[in-house]
Amino acid sequence: MRGIARKWRPPLTFVLGGTLAAVLALPLIGIVNLRLFGNVLGWGEVAALVVGIAIVSTGVLAFLLWRLVLRPVWTLDLYAQAVRSGARPTAPSHFGTPEFTGLATSVMGMGDSLQSRADTVQAYANHVTHELKSPLTAIRGAAELLENGVSAEDAKALSATISDASDRMQTLLDDLTRHAQAAMSSGPGQSRLSDVAAGLDVPLSVRVAADGIVPLSGDDLRTVLVQLAGNAAAHGAEHLTLTLEHRTLEVADDGVGITAGNRDRIFDPFFTTRREQGGTGMGLSIVRSLVQARGGQIELADTGPGARFLIAMG
Repeated sequence: MRGIARKWRPPLTFVLGGTLAAVLALPLIGIVNLRLFGNVLGWGEVAALVVGIAIVSTGVLAFLLWRLVLRPVWTLDLYAQAVRSGARPTAPSHFGTPEFTGLATSVMGMGDSLQSRADTVQAYANHVTHELKSPLTAIRGAAELLENGVSAEDAKALSATISDASDRMQTLLDDLTRHAQAAMSSGPGQSRLSDVAAGLDVPLSVRVAADGIVPLSGDDLRTVLVQLAGNAAAHGAEHLTLTLEHRTLEVADDGVGITAGNRDRIFDPFFTTRREQGGTGMGLSIVRSLVQARGGQIELADTGPGARFLIAMG
């Protein structure tokens, strides 16, 4: 979303208060003019003067209300309608009062979030379709061959193909379920890093270099660490080091690390370098969805001898 220009404008309370004050003051101005100039200019001239002041004041107030109140509402309404229709309109550059600027920023941020989520769902659906297509094709092909009649040895091989493809689909579906569950926030929570780390059942040693309270529930933190530890172990790691500093959790391993060509893709659903070994590419995607659902961010830091992830909680 393009940033809204922050120009000084009077607050809405001042605009409304000034309008009410002007409505109250106009009759008093008319009375004062009649009192001062009634015997000098004549009633007709004084009446014209009062009417002129009223027209000018009303015009000024009308312009200010249109500029500071009505136009921002119209602009924001048109923007919301465009987003609702599926378009990607250019964000207006500025609004009237600070209150409308804040409201517009929130609405536009919500619109960008919804559009981003829609794009993610579309891309996610495309990935799911692609990933399930291969085992489904294998099952269909093996079933057709079995229907046509084959030797006992071939039938055994085709049955194994069907079983492997079914297992692959089940693994994908299980990971998809965990991914969806991770994206659903369970609300605020906190846990001590050392307590969660001590109860982990992972295939490598875990060391807490700097302990503290993590703003994640015990179950959420355990899910994150289990996924990262499993991913590290699959890439040759034997040790996992956890360091918590200023609400940022560093998870570092001593595995082979992540190559430069894969750094930008590791969090994408279904991206894996271990497909032949049964990897689904959903582990890091699950971690990112869970962390983002709790208001945090995860990124891959500069790698050393292994991979190093930084989890910053808001």
